Amino acid sequence: MSSSISRRHFLASATFVAAATAAGGLFGAGGAQAAPSTYTPDWNSVDQHPAAPEWFQDAKFGIYFHWGVFSVPAYDSEWYPRNLYQAGSNANTHHIATYGQPSAWPYHNFINGAQDLAGNHVEFAPKLKSAGGNFDPDEWVQLFVDAGAKFAGPVAEHHDGFSMWDSQVNEWNSVAKGPKLDLLALFTNAIRAKGLKLLVAMHHAYNYNGFYEFAPAQTDPSLKKLYGQLGAAAENQLWYDKLKEVVDRAKPDILWQDFKLDAVDETQKLKFLSYYYNQANSWGREVVATYKDGMNGKGEMFDYERGGPGDLTTPYWLTDDSISSSSWCYTQGIGYYTTQQMLHSFIDRVSKNGNMLLNIAPMADGTIPQAQKDILLGIGDHLKRFGESVYSTRAWTVYGEGPTKMGGGSFTTPHAGTAQDIRFTRDKAGNVLYATVLGWPGSSVTIKTLASGQINLSSLTSVKLLDSTAGTYINLPTPVQSASGLTVSLPSSAPYSANAYVLKLTFSGGIPSLRPAAGAVGFKDVNYSPTGTVLPAGDYTSSQLQDAGLGALSLSSLYLAPGYQMVGYSGDNFTGTSWTFTADNPDLRVTGNNDQVASLRVQFNPATYFRIANVTNGLALDSGGGVASGSDLKQWTWNGSNNLQWQAVDVGNGYYRLVNRTNGMVADGWGATSDGSTARQAPWNGGTNQQWKITLRGAGRYSITNRTTGLALDGGGNVASGSVTKQWTFGSSSNLLWDFTAQ
Repeated sequence: MSSSISRRHFLASATFVAAATAAGGLFGAGGAQAAPSTYTPDWNSVDQHPAAPEWFQDAKFGIYFHWGVFSVPAYDSEWYPRNLYQAGSNANTHHIATYGQPSAWPYHNFINGAQDLAGNHVEFAPKLKSAGGNFDPDEWVQLFVDAGAKFAGPVAEHHDGFSMWDSQVNEWNSVAKGPKLDLLALFTNAIRAKGLKLLVAMHHAYNYNGFYEFAPAQTDPSLKKLYGQLGAAAENQLWYDKLKEVVDRAKPDILWQDFKLDAVDETQKLKFLSYYYNQANSWGREVVATYKDGMNGKGEMFDYERGGPGDLTTPYWLTDDSISSSSWCYTQGIGYYTTQQMLHSFIDRVSKNGNMLLNIAPMADGTIPQAQKDILLGIGDHLKRFGESVYSTRAWTVYGEGPTKMGGGSFTTPHAGTAQDIRFTRDKAGNVLYATVLGWPGSSVTIKTLASGQINLSSLTSVKLLDSTAGTYINLPTPVQSASGLTVSLPSSAPYSANAYVLKLTFSGGIPSLRPAAGAVGFKDVNYSPTGTVLPAGDYTSSQLQDAGLGALSLSSLYLAPGYQMVGYSGDNFTGTSWTFTADNPDLRVTGNNDQVASLRVQFNPATYFRIANVTNGLALDSGGGVASGSDLKQWTWNGSNNLQWQAVDVGNGYYRLVNRTNGMVADGWGATSDGSTARQAPWNGGTNQQWKITLRGAGRYSITNRTTGLALDGGGNVASGSVTKQWTFGSSSNLLWDFTAQ
């Protein structure tokens, strides 16, 4: 999983972030249509499956583990089976020195058992404690319970092709070989006994789609099966047969799959999905099927590897992350993230409408290293004390505030927050808002999001600090709201030690609606009630409005952020009568548009001029005034000049032209092809080099990407006023992010 090769699907993940943010609102776990009683193997049928059942949205936290044959060498990573065959790689060099040439000492020796060059017997053969070994699945699951997990389960088969159950279709399994134990059954029984939901992870799509590309061609039919060399038709059938066995034997609540589903035969994928969903109906359970690629993304749940979105994203999503920064399986010298990094990133993900699946890396004999236990128990300590702010909560209108930015796609490092970072959740009833502060802020904290210009707090009845024992609270003085935020007085020193502190804000009635900093908020009733649905800039068909939680033909009032407009249509897909809204509207009945909007577009108002300021350096995009066509775009300290003001005018297909107020010219990518190329300006000619995709990346910040070049506007860092504006491949740097402020 965590290797350069698995990053091949990063662009697809990053695209999903943008698409989901553009298409999503806040609430709603998918379409509201009723699930069919019987599924058929076609997308129209399986797309109706509810992707995120309520129990899953309530659960928030799960644990799984990369543990198997690849744990025996304890070197490189779980990709050791692949890398040992790649000449010159670290794994190859290590393997030759420790075991011998791969041609003479192949990977399957770790399964069958063999001597290394030092004369030691090596084999994946953990023994139960009851048989004198170190492996106890019940102890593992108790650790997961103590960590606060609500679902858990094994990697039942990784890319290496070794099945951890008594497979009838794959002789390379844990009952026929190695431990001679049905490991999936042992974990299933232990997990069910503790009342957790069962997750089973399957990574076998990559087994025959690239994992063993450096391994020699096999002649033995059995070895062809292990090394993914049976041929496309047989491999695709085996992919399905293994999943069917797992479904029938374990009855998993979550069937998680790794990448390369896009290379699996579509007929087999649809057979699997319909079979799993029909079996779940017969069990009387609501189940979850995940994907990273290769699915329609409607009846299944998208999973970000080692990451998550930079902002609130719908539909509901999942991330899988690892306790280790260096490997998903145990290796000698394995490195770990800190408890704060894992806990704070988890809290961040929950605030953005997601769950976290955390991987641990047990040793080959079944021992879980103490350092890993400590991190899990640290997370569990927070959840034991403050779990009411996590479990069974929902994301609020915004995810939080503060300087520490987390997420932004797959493969984004977990970060610890600071005492200036706050993350929000709410109870399902919508009467309680939790504000989790990622550090002790001192004798007071000001929540900037709750400023007087943003929200009416007249219905706030109390603010309490969650105390160190679950269900107990410390009463706080009446907070003070101002234009700067809501200032809450706290004890002069931290009353207990914790990795985060939680404020509980209780309201009489629902939590008041928050005015948006960007885009719009739509409401199903007049006078901005009940809790609204966030609609970032983008186009929304009827089904997308349904997914966002607002629904078609239900808009009755709306908030608009400064400089935005909403265009509503009476028909789906932006057809029929249209209405343009450029200001807040508490009651669409007055204009005759109540419950009439079937599809809509949220756009920048073309009549508004914006200051477009770089997040890193604070400088504003600058035309330079009455300059010649082809002149460089620059950046300048904001002074109110028309040179620094721009219109964002929609040109269709989600693209805008950026028009300068002084000279009327537009920002132009100029056909650049390489990172560092200068952005320029020219009169509008309709070319794609003058069209820009403006994508919300979290906290009201945008990337601005050229349609021709595919490169994003780049401030270049902490540069001097007057510096040129460049273009760069979009990544995690704040140099590529811009604030739009209406003038």
